[in-house]
Parts: sequence; structure tokens; C-alpha cells
Amino acid sequence: MKKKVVSICAVLSMLGLAGAWAEDAPYVTLRSLTAPMATQLALAAYEDCTAKGYHVAAAVVGRDGCLLAMVRSPLSGPHTIKVSEGKAFTAATFRAGTTQLMGRDFMRDIPGAMIWGGGLPINIGGYFYGGVGVAGAPAKEKPGDVDDECAAAGIAAVAEEIELGGD
Repeated sequence: MKKKVVSICAVLSMLGLAGAWAEDAPYVTLRSLTAPMATQLALAAYEDCTAKGYHVAAAVVGRDGCLLAMVRSPLSGPHTIKVSEGKAFTAATFRAGTTQLMGRDFMRDIPGAMIWGGGLPINIGGYFYGGVGVAGAPAKEKPGDVDDECAAAGIAAVAEEIELGGD
């Protein structure tokens, strides 16, 4: 057993990873959105699109891609529920905006991935919190561009509160 541990440490050392594991605490500290904050973000994204005259759904997922909050216009299509959540999931799990991921056909085979514009990762003050997805607004120039604007407005609406609430 000791030889196996030494071998693993030697490999990790060559990869430059041993120090990170050996010196760090045996747990990970991270930040997560609370359900009320996720709801506030989703509502702000929804309200931005509503002010523009669009009927949408807005979803917020945590770092793990699991749904935290959703707001949906009763006049939006039923598909907007799963599509907004899928966009948020994709933005969170790939830590990239879904517009950036468009055209990557291999992603169509990844369960739950939604590669149309409208999903953004939630990065505030150097911390990653999850993803927001908006679905239902018609495109101006490319699919999801208006949804992207609304998602960005949702993040902007809560960014200061999140930054000031941090330690």
C-alpha cells in the first residue's frame, strides 16, 4: 500500500498537483446563491424581458446545475420551462455563455445541454455561483441574443448585493 501511495505522489508531483492536495485543507470552500437571491436574479431577468414586451421563462441553477429558482410568464410557451433551465444548466456546467457554445455540434449529445443563446454563467466578484437561462424572446440577429440581454440584466441587478454581502 505504501508503494502505491508513493507512486501516486510521484505522479502527482510530476504533474505539479501534489503540493495543492498535500497542503490544502481536506475540504472545499465555495459560495452558493441562496434561494431568495436566485429568485431575485430570475425575477430581474424576467422583468427585463417583460419590459421589452416579451413573454419568457427565466431559470437560475447553482454551481452544480440544479435548479434554484424559476419565473415564467403565463403567456410564454410551455417549452420555455425546460429550455430556460437547460440554458442555465449548460452555462453553469461549462462555465460559458451558451452563445459562445453555439455551433459545437458534439454538445447536442450531452444530456441536458442547450446550446442556443440565452444562458450565462453567474460570475460575480471573482466567484462562480451558477448559471441563468432565459427563453422565449425572439431573436434580433442570432438565436438567443435578446434572451442573453435579459440574463445579463438579471446578473447585473444582483451583482452589487452579492458583492457587498460577501466576506
